[in-house]
Amino acid sequence: MTRHSPTPTRGALADGREILLFDLPGAPQPVLGVDHRSLAPRPAEPVTTVRRDPQTGDRVIIAPARQDRTYKPVKSMCPLCPDPEGLSSEVPVEDYRVAVFENRFPSLAGTAAPGPGPVDALRTETAGVGRCEVVCFTSDHDGAFARLPHEHARLVLDVWAHRTAELLARPEVEEVYCFENRGEEIGVTLPHPHGQIYAFPYRTPRTESIVARAEDFREREGGDLFEAILAAEVADGTRLLIRTEHTTAFVPYAAKWPVEVHVYPNRHVRNLSELTEAEADDLAAVYLALLRAFDALYDAPLPYIASWHQYRPDAEEGYLHAELFSIRRSADKLKYLAGTESGRDAFVTDKTPEAIADGLRAVIE
Repeated sequence: MTRHSPTPTRGALADGREILLFDLPGAPQPVLGVDHRSLAPRPAEPVTTVRRDPQTGDRVIIAPARQDRTYKPVKSMCPLCPDPEGLSSEVPVEDYRVAVFENRFPSLAGTAAPGPGPVDALRTETAGVGRCEVVCFTSDHDGAFARLPHEHARLVLDVWAHRTAELLARPEVEEVYCFENRGEEIGVTLPHPHGQIYAFPYRTPRTESIVARAEDFREREGGDLFEAILAAEVADGTRLLIRTEHTTAFVPYAAKWPVEVHVYPNRHVRNLSELTEAEADDLAAVYLALLRAFDALYDAPLPYIASWHQYRPDAEEGYLHAELFSIRRSADKLKYLAGTESGRDAFVTDKTPEAIADGLRAVIE
């Protein structure tokens, strides 16, 4: 049986953007205050565009207004901290557990039709429809996902599931991507613990590539690619990190990054909203254990990206899983994407996946 979805408190910010507050089951409903900031109303139509690269077919979002987004504010002016006065923050409340709101500087927004189509064979541009949301994991400015209690981390997973189901129901949305960037080395400009959700009007290049590989595998081998990967890693065991009743975590066979872990539910589901209560509980526990291991690896907060792969419930190919990876290759060195990686998507790694697994197993609680 799938689990019950949390019911948010919904409201609007000064410019009309939606905000949602989530709390633990049985807790009093959060009380949303009034946003008193003087903000111009958000545009009714999309303000970004999507252009197609004629060489690769990849889509590129053109969003010049994002140049003005908030950049490393002092703690007292953090837009993600609770502000009961409603004067400086995106979250006009006394306190909150998890808050979600539409990004003030979105890459994608609006529900207008995609646009007139190609200008010519080389130039294709459509409206940047879709939605971008910010997910504040906690009101604690100095906190971290890894330090959340289990029930709080489970709530975040439930929030991701809630938003995934609701956003996939929008006719203009093709893919929902939940992710977290952590650390200045990754490019984070707001240290308050948070992630983002992008609701794309198209399938992203990474998803297109993965689905194409899955289709090819099914045609050649007669089975599901993701199930085969999971079974092979469990049978091999060399790179296995955690294996529980409902969840498996392992370092992938061809890891690109100095630290990289993939996390699969043991049952084949397409997205977070399809997990049962027990599966969601277990996934939250494994996810926390891995993030804590990341921080223990070099005895310091590890910069990382947590990337959730999700698919529509009716997708012919796809398997929910998370990919966690870091650019830190040693305690005092970072891996930069240089010529081969940035110029050719040809990754070179300094560590064997087996060595990565050995290091993480040594620090997993």
